[in-house]
Amino acid sequence: MSATDITAVIHWYLIILMLGSAFLPLTFFVFNKFKDYGYIFSKLLGISITSFAIFLVGILHLSKFSQFSSFLIFFLLSTLFFLLIPGKRAFFSILKNNLPIFLFEEILFLIALFSWCYIHSFNPDIHGLEKYMDFGFINSILRADYFPPKDMWFTPLSINYYYFGHLMAAVITKLSSIPSKITFNIMLSTIFAFCFVETFSLGSNLYGFMQNGQKSGNSKRILAGLLTASLVTLAGNLHIIYGFFKPYSGDFPIPFFNLPFMPLTFPNSYWYPNATRFIYHTIHEFPIYSWVVADLHGHVLDIPFVLLTIATLLAVFVSQTERRNTVIIKSVLIGFLLAVMYMTNAWDGGIYLLLTFFIFSSIYYKNLTNLFLHLLVVLLSFVVFAGPYSFFFKPFAQGIGVLCAPLFLIKIGKIGPFLFEPNHCQLSLWWELLTLYGFFYFFAISFIVFALKTKKLILTDFFIFHLLFLSTLLIFLPEFIYLKDIYPTYYRANTMFKLVFQSFIMLSIASSYIMIRIASLIKNKEVGLTGRFFATCFLIISSILTGLVLTYPYLAVKSYYSELKTEKGLDGTTYLKTLYPTDYQAILWLNENVSGQPVILEAQSDSYTDYARISANTGLPTVLGWTVHEWLWRGDYSIPAPRIADVQTLYETGDLQTAKQLLTRYNVKYVYIGSLEYQKYPQLIESKFRNLGRIVYQNQNTKIYKISF
Repeated sequence: MSATDITAVIHWYLIILMLGSAFLPLTFFVFNKFKDYGYIFSKLLGISITSFAIFLVGILHLSKFSQFSSFLIFFLLSTLFFLLIPGKRAFFSILKNNLPIFLFEEILFLIALFSWCYIHSFNPDIHGLEKYMDFGFINSILRADYFPPKDMWFTPLSINYYYFGHLMAAVITKLSSIPSKITFNIMLSTIFAFCFVETFSLGSNLYGFMQNGQKSGNSKRILAGLLTASLVTLAGNLHIIYGFFKPYSGDFPIPFFNLPFMPLTFPNSYWYPNATRFIYHTIHEFPIYSWVVADLHGHVLDIPFVLLTIATLLAVFVSQTERRNTVIIKSVLIGFLLAVMYMTNAWDGGIYLLLTFFIFSSIYYKNLTNLFLHLLVVLLSFVVFAGPYSFFFKPFAQGIGVLCAPLFLIKIGKIGPFLFEPNHCQLSLWWELLTLYGFFYFFAISFIVFALKTKKLILTDFFIFHLLFLSTLLIFLPEFIYLKDIYPTYYRANTMFKLVFQSFIMLSIASSYIMIRIASLIKNKEVGLTGRFFATCFLIISSILTGLVLTYPYLAVKSYYSELKTEKGLDGTTYLKTLYPTDYQAILWLNENVSGQPVILEAQSDSYTDYARISANTGLPTVLGWTVHEWLWRGDYSIPAPRIADVQTLYETGDLQTAKQLLTRYNVKYVYIGSLEYQKYPQLIESKFRNLGRIVYQNQNTKIYKISF
């Protein structure tokens, strides 16, 4: 990376460090049972609480979204929290006594941040897949004075998507003054770093609780943390086994045991995305795949807050004798985090609300009054914190589909929210599920055997059983139901994707814990020779399986980042210099010379194309961007469809009055004409724009007109 990139990363890091430092008192209070006092989670509390306050101020139109107002809100919040949070007297002693572990986690965070920034520098392009969408959201938010932010692809409506994660990225960008074309890649690397260090904290603290008061060396805690961090952040699944066999072709994989065994030529043209598209017409991704392909999607932006929520629930679970007021404060925090997850990636809010119910029920099953009280606090907090977002958001799920419904129900069609559609009977095969999740269920089954054989289960064992149960439920739900969306053939893809992504995270945490828990029996004479032999065999198999799944990042990074041969830096827009050089210069001009969010007309087309590149790279709203995405977000094709013809008419009509009417209808202030506009609209008539405005930018055949009739 260049000196400029390194400076930008350090500046970004210092902003996050500032946000986190102010919320250390709250962190120490919530995670008072953790050996590291949940130090890493302070940064996430700082980012989420500050961003929510900025969002709320913007929703209420109390202040414009600016760097000054953002800093002011942060300082007011940090002061308020410091004054209100109990236990301030112990703050400085905790800070002093635990400085070594805090510094260790800080260094670990920096190493992870710079490592992934370095990897991104070999392919930083904000181009391909759905990067335009994610980048457009962030740029629209950065240009906004108030909230909700405008949809850059559907003027004049606001974004109808889970954008709170993008808002948090925009808040840090605003505070840092670093251009979004650079912070897009730094944010991706930041999420990677958070995931690694958060899971390190979870793993090391679970190991500490596993010791149940016994003394244990720091080296073992660190190793436990690193194992957990590696499994969650870097591991793939057992699909890697296919690297030892002759590759299959097409969209219909066959069992690996039916393919010729070719171990000497590993990885045998192994194609890393196949591990996430193994079951026909579905998606089953996991964190390392997300890091590699680098879409700044809601499910990626939410990973740090998923882990923060799991950690908070663990903090509640291991502190079951705390005073009611303390638990209520933590319940409010859980409600807030559920709201953050819902606003960032809606599915996660529901998933971890269910985990919250399981955890609270297991704690308070003997005291139904306390159970009802704390769950009520969680739910009310969730409703209050999610309210400002939900007021402007319309869910685009169209019902709950039932897979393989019997004929008599198909004839009925619908009962309440349940849909019974014909020819909707895609089911996963046993060997497909075994390939994807066999790694985890080796540990799960071993843990069940361990639990049945031992009489010394500890508190955290039950927490892990909760993770295993919920993860299993999420894996099997898409075999029975799906949430209906606009996709006719991939009808259970999104449902499976959002559910099993969380299963992977929880199962990875659980597997690391189980590996350490059972391996510890090797030197335990109380379990007898049989128990120690079981533990030894378990450890050998665990090591082999772990080695297999940890080969995935090597193959994926090597492929996507061209074997790390040509470094390009962190600017995600430099690809435009080669692909669309005049567009690149025009985008720079627009970002430097046009303030606010006036509407700009540009060519529209299908999703995953290079169209809508001006609105995505500037945050300026356009009449219509990627049509299918707007169809999904609006829930009805008839909503975006008329705009396709309107945009074409605006470019191709020679009638001045027709052009005026359409420009007025969509409040268009600028018209963009570039290579893709000429390509999309071969009958383009430019002369009318000279009569309706003037050229404010020209570079060869690329022109920008400012409308002024």
